[in-house]
Amino acid sequence: MAQRFVLQGRTALVTGAASGIGAALSLALAGRGCALALADRDAQGLAETARAARAAGVTVSEHVLDLADREALLALPEAVRNRHGGLHLLVNNAGVALGGRFEDTDPADIDWLMDVNLHAVMRLTHACLPLLRAQAQAQIVNLSSVFGIIAPAGQTAYAASKFAVRGFTEALRHEVEGTGLGVTLVHPGGVATAIARNARRPRTMDPHEAAEAHLAFERLLTMSPAKAAAAILRGIETRAPRVVIGADARRALLIQRLMPVRYWSLIRRAVRDT
Repeated sequence: MAQRFVLQGRTALVTGAASGIGAALSLALAGRGCALALADRDAQGLAETARAARAAGVTVSEHVLDLADREALLALPEAVRNRHGGLHLLVNNAGVALGGRFEDTDPADIDWLMDVNLHAVMRLTHACLPLLRAQAQAQIVNLSSVFGIIAPAGQTAYAASKFAVRGFTEALRHEVEGTGLGVTLVHPGGVATAIARNARRPRTMDPHEAAEAHLAFERLLTMSPAKAAAAILRGIETRAPRVVIGADARRALLIQRLMPVRYWSLIRRAVRDT
């Protein structure tokens, strides 16, 4: 059994910390006595999360940046080291969404999504490895999605990015096995965050169709960010290799295992009837 990961007195870097799961997890970590380096492009939301975390009595630094900005991203680990002296936990939480049929999607939007959802995860992880390796015990947490288990129509780019995060995370976990560095993969189901509201869609998409797709997606987002964060926190502390959050994600995992080729016909009916 893996040694329990103690958060008291440690330092965590959390991306996408301005809202949703990132904000909720940041506060949960602060409640465990973990110092925080919080990163997001939303300066106002980031300041609100930082203010709430400081109320728990921990040191908090704010890093406003766009994760698609490679230069700014690669400078982040050094900024964290200068402010906190080291790093024990990296949480790659930030993500964006892009819906719509693949043939209608602008390749530039796909590049944007991949830069945030995949390339930033890999680049930041690589840049943080020296800091994490310097610790006797450290942990990396990468957020995939239920769409890293199943791939619905209309989610080609998003599912591709989340399946890629899954593959990267599993391979990295195998590479560092037996060291003090642990790796956790998280598959959240429908969590009530702003990701659907902020999702990009093809510019040629009919507005009525876009609104219907948005509402259908929103109806699936039922779990609170705080509940999702609590599950992730347990996964961090137990150094779990994988955390599947929500009954919907667990059902998707089961259906995909039982019907690896035909699962979409069943899930499509369930979504339509929601």
